[in-house]
Amino acid sequence: MIKSLIKTKYVFYVLGILILTLGISINIQSNLGTSPFDALLVGLSKNVGLTVGSWEIIIALLLICINSLLKRQRPELLGLVTAFITGFGIDIWLYLLHNILTPEIWYSKTACYSFGLVISGLGTATYLHTNFAPIPVDRLTLILQELTRTTIFFSKTVIYLIFLIAAFISNGPIGIGTILTVCFGGLVLNYFMPLTKKFLDRVSSNTRTPSNFENEKNLSI
Repeated sequence: MIKSLIKTKYVFYVLGILILTLGISINIQSNLGTSPFDALLVGLSKNVGLTVGSWEIIIALLLICINSLLKRQRPELLGLVTAFITGFGIDIWLYLLHNILTPEIWYSKTACYSFGLVISGLGTATYLHTNFAPIPVDRLTLILQELTRTTIFFSKTVIYLIFLIAAFISNGPIGIGTILTVCFGGLVLNYFMPLTKKFLDRVSSNTRTPSNFENEKNLSI
């Protein structure tokens, strides 16, 4: 039973990150603007070098140190595992979508961006509920929520504003989509958090059911 639950947890952990990175890549390809954090990564990639995924890992290491100071505990280096998977996922999706997804008309860009925003929120909510090494920037969101005793919507929006300034300095791809992400990114995540929790709890209970049935059968014998 325990092994089965662990396997289920890791499956949704990886699946959530893959969904998240797909959403991020779709937003980048929309050319309508990305989230402030992703705009920072793209800006650094274009102006300094390295891939977008590489900067995901580098910034993650910096955020791990910041999170450690805020929580006054040891650095959560396991978050680097998530950062590596996320960085790899972004680079792979961008490579696959580079010539496939190239919207040129404003309404196709809007549809592309909107879909990416929703997918990103779904992916983030899915992997966060596994409670396994959140991406450092998402971990920062949870820490801020805990410290301020507010909602994820509020903490996510504050962090978006901070990275918006950083993205502007790095000359990242800031557009209307960036502003919309600041306004609605936290709201989308806040919407999916309870839904994914119910779904994952249901999957976990179904995973436990066969084992419980076998235990009860053995006891009756």
